[in-house]
Amino acid sequence: MAKLQSLDPITPMFAQFKEKTGPIVLANTFVVPKERTEAFLTLFRRQAEFMKGQPGFVSLQMHKGTADSQLLMNVAVWESTEALATAFGSPEFQRMAAEFPDDIVSYPHIFEQIDV
Repeated sequence: MAKLQSLDPITPMFAQFKEKTGPIVLANTFVVPKERTEAFLTLFRRQAEFMKGQPGFVSLQMHKGTADSQLLMNVAVWESTEALATAFGSPEFQRMAAEFPDDIVSYPHIFEQIDV
């Protein structure tokens, strides 16, 4: 299973699930060894198809770092933290998440839009 790390050590993603807010954006940056990129994307696409069918899902985009970067970043919009937490906690999603190799590192964080 991929290692989950916190971008913000004061507020890890699981603590963010307790905040009842929405709409929200899940930004999840993955460190993927280059030789595992295609296999990672195959597994990720299966997860994405599952998530797209879950209540509260709005949209999803995957981005790849430029040049020789080994970073990939998923940006997913959800109606609420509750919807994301329910989908994330489902047994089917957890089974798929367990398939990722241990050398993948994931940095998920939940954001909400602010006016600037």
